[in-house]
Amino acid sequence: MNQDNLIEVRDLSVEFVAGDQTQRAVEHISFDIRRGETLALVGESGSGKSVTAHSILRLLPYPLARHPSGSIHYEQHDLLKLDEKQMRHIRGNRIAMIFQEPMTSLNPLHTVEKQINEVLLLHKGLSGKAATERTLELLDLVGIPEPVKRLKALPHELSGGQRQRVMIAMALANEPELLIADEPTTALDVTVQLKILDLLRELQSRLGMAMLLISHDLNLVRRIAHRVCVMQRGCIVEQASCNELFRAPQHPYTQMLLGAEPSGLPANNPVGKPILEVEDLRVWFPIKKGLMRRTVDYVKAVDGINFSLPQGQTLGIVGESGSGKSTLGLAILRLLNSRGAIRFQGKALDCLSQQQVRPFRRQMQVVFQDPFGSLSPRMCVGDIVGEGLRIHRIGTEAEQEQAIIATLKEVGLDPETRNRYPHEFSGGQRQRIAIARALVLKPALILLDEPTSALDRTVQRQVVELLRSLQTKYNLTYLFISHDLAVIKALSHQLMVVRQGQVVEQGPAAGIFAAPQHSYTQQLLEAAFLAPTAVD
Repeated sequence: MNQDNLIEVRDLSVEFVAGDQTQRAVEHISFDIRRGETLALVGESGSGKSVTAHSILRLLPYPLARHPSGSIHYEQHDLLKLDEKQMRHIRGNRIAMIFQEPMTSLNPLHTVEKQINEVLLLHKGLSGKAATERTLELLDLVGIPEPVKRLKALPHELSGGQRQRVMIAMALANEPELLIADEPTTALDVTVQLKILDLLRELQSRLGMAMLLISHDLNLVRRIAHRVCVMQRGCIVEQASCNELFRAPQHPYTQMLLGAEPSGLPANNPVGKPILEVEDLRVWFPIKKGLMRRTVDYVKAVDGINFSLPQGQTLGIVGESGSGKSTLGLAILRLLNSRGAIRFQGKALDCLSQQQVRPFRRQMQVVFQDPFGSLSPRMCVGDIVGEGLRIHRIGTEAEQEQAIIATLKEVGLDPETRNRYPHEFSGGQRQRIAIARALVLKPALILLDEPTSALDRTVQRQVVELLRSLQTKYNLTYLFISHDLAVIKALSHQLMVVRQGQVVEQGPAAGIFAAPQHSYTQQLLEAAFLAPTAVD
């Protein structure tokens, strides 16, 4: 084993066995992780990135998973041949991992202190005051504000960025030699992503650890990685230094990934009359305290927002998590109680009851962030897409079936798959199903709430192109909520920047992207489109 290498992976294959069927997820791959460097594994979902990383720590669902070939050497030991007791000594101690979704990785019933203390007790034998002091050091190290107050906090009481920092603190508790980061910033805002990246770089330099980064976000990879392995269908198709790979990619798949950033201009529709007008919209959530649960203050999630959106245009709404973007969208659709004027197609909605609003819902549809969570797992695709037709009693049963078939074709799905269920489709296909469900009613307005955040860049580009073509064809109006400014730029005619429930900047999207006026907008754009830092 080369002394410069911390990990040597040779001829690794992984397959999963289900009954009589065997599926090969990783196919004869080899790579090294050098001491103190960051190696990135990149590729689309299903390319084998996470399976490869989980193989290093033997976290796959054995015996359903097996390794028909290969070795993973660390300190002269083949990790694939160690017994479970030896692996427990390495996991979380010498090799640690940050998982993609901290909310599902952290125990919702245990405090921050208890979860970090558990790692210290298991590997260092620390408990009591010594463990608490070390936990405070770690929380301070990863930049958690007021760490003493956060010790007793539960995961749901922290923001997404803070939960990810807690995960990093747990991973660094025993100062590992290798940190595996599996999509560590996927669900985070661009400003929080940048802070997490800077934190990882700083900690790596301070602790001298190596890092294996799993990501489909090439902008993130370009900012932090020293070397890159590109994976496609379980194989490594290209390996190179980060600078070399981005400067002159050799493999067609790598070239395709690098060219997958959503681009182009929003649909060039004629500007029509205002279809949606909002005046002084407010959504305040009361804070109640005491035995009598009296209201002592309010969380002003949406506080005095005004805009007018012409038919056929897209209003992009951007801001960090907690800024009020989704609350604003739900209030406009009358799915949340609010105050202020909401006029849709010239008719006031704010004074109507839910029963009176119902006829308008055919013209106001929504596509949510997580297609798997918003699609019923018990309904087949045909029933999901046609549900709105049945609720609004549109057409005969035969006409409804024809409308479902036509809409599935429009969103690029095979109508023959309409009897299948959501779990049988990829993430991008599920999002197309969600778009079809909204589109089948021929609405005038569609609220798109983070519809591309969970998708690979290549799939994002396809969805953006689909939304643009549908907008041109049907003169659709979009409210597009996102923290992904590249997607917002490709779709939006107007832009609204929201912070703490208030609009800080608003106007034509092209003008704001070219010359942002507010410091907060400048900060968002700098984080999203910052030129990559050269990595030696």
